[in-house]
Amino acid sequence: LQAMSDSEQDWLALRPQEPSPSQCCGSGCKPCIYDVYEKELAQWERAKAMQDKSLLMGKREQSSNSELNPDTFTAFSVSSVEQLTEDTYQYKFELPGKSSLRLSLGQHIVLRGVVNGLEVQRAYTPISPRNAEGYFEVLIKCYEAGLMSQYIKTWKRGDVVFWRGPFGGFPYQPNKHGELLMLASGTGLAPMIPILQSITDDEEDETFVTLVGCFPTFDRIYLKPLLQDLARYWNIRIFYVLSQESSLEKLPQSYQENTYTGCLNEDLMKTIVNSCRRKPFVLICGSSAFNEDMSRYLKAAGIEENSCFVF
Repeated sequence: LQAMSDSEQDWLALRPQEPSPSQCCGSGCKPCIYDVYEKELAQWERAKAMQDKSLLMGKREQSSNSELNPDTFTAFSVSSVEQLTEDTYQYKFELPGKSSLRLSLGQHIVLRGVVNGLEVQRAYTPISPRNAEGYFEVLIKCYEAGLMSQYIKTWKRGDVVFWRGPFGGFPYQPNKHGELLMLASGTGLAPMIPILQSITDDEEDETFVTLVGCFPTFDRIYLKPLLQDLARYWNIRIFYVLSQESSLEKLPQSYQENTYTGCLNEDLMKTIVNSCRRKPFVLICGSSAFNEDMSRYLKAAGIEENSCFVF
């Protein structure tokens, strides 16, 4: 009987752990961490019924072959850390040789961190060009009380971090929409960047783009040099809405005519939509409150729900 219970104990130790809510990033990934758990549980039950542990050998929690995979976490090493504003950082990760992540536009990947023994997962969108070889970059805002932020703030060059994916994305096709109106709050800029770059890299793509970036202050606008470069293209316009700036006088001259102070409200939305050169298709990315507000203002400005995509 003793031997029997030892064997039971062995099997129990091998049983996959049900994920805790903190492990789900909430971005609707397919497979979600719960889907992966269900699959592993079924595999465990089958192996236990047949008393054959070798059936569990295929269970890989993480891999180190640097191939991004939606089911398992893959190790990538941090090659550089750049602080952009007081709370936002740009992290660069190494890819072997000339390989690339091969993401579709606006796709996100899921990061796994362990903080105080608690596993946390969050979704982030790489901002590196889609064809970037040998590396990828992610823009991350760290929050004072954020669990994942505490983990991310410890990263330094050479650290190994685990990602899985890709998920989601916007099915962008060149010239499908006359104009894209991009509404981004803070790091919501991330999924917009690869789409913008794919448009400017493609001479055949004549899509107009109006990007509206919402930030608290001028100092906290991310990636200014990159955005300035993109704004030089004939078909790209960039506006800034700065909620905590009271006047434009202190801003550099080049920013004054395309910057608004205050919040992006219903009136400003109507002004921007009316200034679009063609009827826009709208991409929205920010906090859930931002996304809801934008959807409401767009409706008031006459933009139908089927002309919007929320990341």
